[in-house]
Amino acid sequence: MAEGGTLKFSDPDGYAAAVGDARVNLTIMGAGDFTARVTRLKLRHLDVYWCRESLPRIAYISFPSERMTMSFPLGRQSQISGGVALRYGDIVFHGRGERLHQRSKGVCQWGLLSVSAEQFANCGKALIGRPITALHASRVFRPARVETLRFQRLFKQACRLAEAGGKLIEHPEVARALEQQLLHAMVNCLPAADDEDGAAKTRHHHAAVMVRFEEALTRHIDQKLSMPTLCAELGVAERTLRMCCAEFLGVSPIRYALLKRLNRARAALRCANPSTASVAEVARNNHFLEFGRFAVTYRNVFGESPSTTLQRDPPN
Repeated sequence: MAEGGTLKFSDPDGYAAAVGDARVNLTIMGAGDFTARVTRLKLRHLDVYWCRESLPRIAYISFPSERMTMSFPLGRQSQISGGVALRYGDIVFHGRGERLHQRSKGVCQWGLLSVSAEQFANCGKALIGRPITALHASRVFRPARVETLRFQRLFKQACRLAEAGGKLIEHPEVARALEQQLLHAMVNCLPAADDEDGAAKTRHHHAAVMVRFEEALTRHIDQKLSMPTLCAELGVAERTLRMCCAEFLGVSPIRYALLKRLNRARAALRCANPSTASVAEVARNNHFLEFGRFAVTYRNVFGESPSTTLQRDPPN
């Protein structure tokens, strides 16, 4: 039986956990209250997600290896996926098990579809007479206008049914017909395989550097890393790491590491009991040893003082 509905979030971690089988780590980059909505529809083989967010952020996403996944921007807000600036109508087919960065510069909306690799291969063979080769890294496609319009229409129809929360989507024949149409639209949006150009191969190399960068930050989560230390561990020149971070993140390596620590501190402050916890304690636990500098930097990024965050009600 199909299941659908809309969830609302004020907690980035809770929102990230709701985006399908993909593992999403969010780093918020702007001031204000974070809010997000996820409309999701789970069919027999296909999962549909419509995500809406209120603040600029960087998402580090790990896609499941057993599923084929595609994502696409909705609306006119800018979005960068794997270092590529997406336009309305672009569709990103992701590699199975791929890890990549996706970022937004403000309010954004985006969609995501996920289907079992076996089912997608069977659907492709039935429709176009050949199996669809799994991608090892993301590819951005711009389908013909007629295919884009059909795909967008079906996606919105699925989301409207999920949001309505009625009994219609629970009818097996309705859910089955919608799933088949969406799968056909996905296949038709994927052109025949072609050779990658040099720019795509360079992005894939840079993406591999960024994965190692994230792994290094995770290994040294309890340390404040310097550029020489990072570059030595990654085995890349400082210029290369800076170029990759500018392309994928829009910020420097050290700035990104700082933003991640600030986000961890913000999450800890929002979950702490203000009657027993202190801002200084949370700052020390996240390796901010100069309390005054921490408070100023925190306010500059999030638009409020750490003590104000501590006094807020816990996120829902």
